[in-house]
Amino acid sequence: MMEQCSSRMRLFHSTTTTTTHSSSSSSSISSTDSSSLLPHLRVQEEVQQALSEKKPIVALESTIVAHGMPYPQNWELAQDVESILRKEGVTPATIAIQNGIPCVGLDPNELHDLALSGKEGRATKCSTRDLPLYMTQQQQQQQQLQDDQSITNSNITYWGATTVASTMRLAHLAGIVTFVTGGIGGVHRHGEVTMDVSADLMELSRTPVIVVSAGIKSILDIPRTLEVLETYSVPTMSWQTNDFPAFFSPTSGVKSPARVDTPQQVAHAFSISQQLLRLSTGMLVAIPNPDPANGRIVEDAIQQAVQEADTQNIHGNDVTPYILRRVAETTQGISLKSNMALVRHNAAIGAAIAKAIAQQ
Repeated sequence: MMEQCSSRMRLFHSTTTTTTHSSSSSSSISSTDSSSLLPHLRVQEEVQQALSEKKPIVALESTIVAHGMPYPQNWELAQDVESILRKEGVTPATIAIQNGIPCVGLDPNELHDLALSGKEGRATKCSTRDLPLYMTQQQQQQQQLQDDQSITNSNITYWGATTVASTMRLAHLAGIVTFVTGGIGGVHRHGEVTMDVSADLMELSRTPVIVVSAGIKSILDIPRTLEVLETYSVPTMSWQTNDFPAFFSPTSGVKSPARVDTPQQVAHAFSISQQLLRLSTGMLVAIPNPDPANGRIVEDAIQQAVQEADTQNIHGNDVTPYILRRVAETTQGISLKSNMALVRHNAAIGAAIAKAIAQQ
C-alpha cells in the first residue's frame, strides 16, 4: 500500500508504544501491531522538510476540490491556490484520503485526479466522524484487490474528500497550524429545530489550528453560529473590519466578536492561546470577500435552494454541496466566480499568517 501515495512521502503509524526507523528517503514510527490495516498518516516529503525546518506551511482541504465546484474550475482553483502559497514562500499541504490512506500534501497528478474524482463518482465527503470507518473500508478493499489478481479495477483511485473538521484534525496530527479554506460550516438555518450543526464548530473547540476563511457560509445561520463559537470558547475575529463577513458578501450585518489588522496580531494571539493559556481550541479568522457577488441575487438563490433541499428531503452531508451547486446554477456562475476569488484571497492572507507564525 506504500505506492498508493506519492513516492516522496513520509509514513507515520499512530501508536502508543513506538519504535523509530529511518532511511534516506523516509522515516516511520511503527507500532508493535504490524497489521496491514493499521491506519497511516503519510506526509509528503516537501511538507515534512518544511516541518523539520520550521518553515511556513498552509493546509488545504479537499472537499472544496472534489465537491465544492465543477471540473475544470476546481482543478484551476487548486493549482492557483498552491501557486499563490509557493510564491509567498509557503509550502502548500492539500489533505485528502487516498485509497484509505490520509495524505498530507499531494503531487500535481494526485491533485488533478482528486479534481476529477467528484465528477466521476470516486470521492466521498469525510468529516472527522467518518474517518475511522471510511479508512477501514477503503484499506480492506485495497487489501482485497491486492489479494485477488483477477479483479481488473485495482488501479482505480478512490478519494476521501476532507471537510474543514477532518482537515483540521489531520493537519494537527501532522504538526501544521495554519489552514486556509473557503467558508466554514455552522448552525444551519432552522438549526434550533433540526439540530443540524456542523462538526466544524466542534473541531474548532478541540483542535489548535488557525482556520482562515471567508467567515461562515451564507447558507447558514450566522448569528447562531457565532453564539456556538462563543460557547466553545473559540477565538473568532474578522480581518480588518468590525463586521463579520458572510462568505459571498463582505458584511453580514452582525458585529464581529473581535478585529485583527495584521498577521502578527493573529500569530501573537495564537501563541498566547497555546503557550500561556494552554487552550485546546483553534482560532477562526474571517476574511471579507474582495469580489462580492450581488448580495440580493445570491441570497434569493440560497433561499430557493434551501427550500428545494427540504422538499427533496436532502439532509446531512449532502445539504451544502447541493445548495452551493444550485446557487451557482441559479446565479449563472456569479456565485462560483465570487467563491473562487475569495479562496484565492484567503490563501494570500493565510500565507502571511503562516509566515508570521513561523517567525515567532
